[in-house]
Amino acid sequence: MSALYPVVLSGGSGTRLWPLSRAMYPKQFIRFNGRDVSLLGATLERLKPDEGFRAPTILCNADHRFLVKENLEIHGTTARAIILEPVQRNTAGAIAVAALSVAQEDPSGILVVMPSDHIIADQARFLDAVRLAGEVAASGRLVMFGIKPASPHTGYGYIRRGKPLEQFEGSAFRVEEFTEKPDATTAQLYLDEGHYFWNSGIFVLHAKTFLDELQRHAPEIREFAQLALDRAVMDIGFLRLDKAAFAQCPNISVDYAVMEKTALAAIIPVDFGWNDVGSWSSLWEIAPHDERGNYVSRGEAVLEGATGCYIHSERALVTALGVENLVIVDTPDALLVADKSRAQDVSKIVSRLRLANRKEHEQHIRSYRPWGYFETLSLGPRFQVKLLHVKPGGKLSMQMHHHRSEHWVVVHGTAKVTIGDEEKLVRENESVYIVATQWHRLENPGKVPLELIEVQIGSYLGEDDILRADDVYHRAPDETK
Repeated sequence: MSALYPVVLSGGSGTRLWPLSRAMYPKQFIRFNGRDVSLLGATLERLKPDEGFRAPTILCNADHRFLVKENLEIHGTTARAIILEPVQRNTAGAIAVAALSVAQEDPSGILVVMPSDHIIADQARFLDAVRLAGEVAASGRLVMFGIKPASPHTGYGYIRRGKPLEQFEGSAFRVEEFTEKPDATTAQLYLDEGHYFWNSGIFVLHAKTFLDELQRHAPEIREFAQLALDRAVMDIGFLRLDKAAFAQCPNISVDYAVMEKTALAAIIPVDFGWNDVGSWSSLWEIAPHDERGNYVSRGEAVLEGATGCYIHSERALVTALGVENLVIVDTPDALLVADKSRAQDVSKIVSRLRLANRKEHEQHIRSYRPWGYFETLSLGPRFQVKLLHVKPGGKLSMQMHHHRSEHWVVVHGTAKVTIGDEEKLVRENESVYIVATQWHRLENPGKVPLELIEVQIGSYLGEDDILRADDVYHRAPDETK
């Protein structure tokens, strides 16, 4: 059998899981329902080399590149490539780039394309399905995994199973029809008929066959994906696609671009405990419930007469009295209270926040950086107090601020501080003061995390008041979100 090349799509924003999922820290990096690993981490753990998988190719945007790299390091995984999409162009452009990249190395390679943020409960059945799909793909088919509907869900695309493929009798079938997110009545008809399956968004594709079909049905996508790849540049381990070329790819899903047009589409019905974690209600569905159907994902809750609720709190005690079917998610800067039946509409709240130019749709109070993170503790008219957490070996850029001075107090670890031409070590319970317009740098030379309290004082305290002279992470000047 041809080699299996995993392709992990990690460019989503997960708006329906706001306020836990934010644009700068979306759901694939979050640990839900008490799990020990993030959704991306769980995806990487499924792709073990001893199960026949080559190193994964991961596609993401530049804002998330260091979060992807951190997840790879945590799970001891070396990526074949981390490809940065300069603009969002849906799945067709991303998969085209991945297929072109793999085909350069192995034209007969089999791509196993999957989102980074799905849950698969049964690893053994997943592997069996992938191996079967690899055989079907090698025979000249473009394979999709179909999930047997458990309910008349209106948030999924549906695929109608056609006649069985002769050489794979009873296990793989032709695709007869696609329907995108039907209304409730139609979804119930599909459920009753028994020949319709949810589109899982997982594809198993022979690289050359897929590229041939892409050339036949969407040649402009292949053209500009190839151009973006040809003009790509390496940047400290990341492959940056050419923005001008990739931006010309039509913004379209691979389903619309190829799968709904090709005569080679095949479906394999699967049952490996799939969940796309597309909403708070889907997280409730797969959670262990108490005797009244409630689940407390995190934090403390006192429930009296509450039924069918999902509760997550990162801040305060949650109390619920006599309520039914609610989602309550409490974070340090935002609280969501929603009827569980409306969980799919949380993205509408995010859209309103975006239109109002509020920061809560984009960033948590804790802001992640390649060197660690900072967290705002207090904010006033002319001052701000932050906690800075710098990973061992982490190194901030050499930088200067025009409008603020900074006072650093080390509370854990040892800091190496550069101010102008002077370097010094600042240990626990010691401090250092940086005047506005002084060039300075902070790094952690030790083997334990460095934590310090930063007090900023000045007329303007925005994150865009920063001028960088040297940055080991090669961040652009505008990367200050």
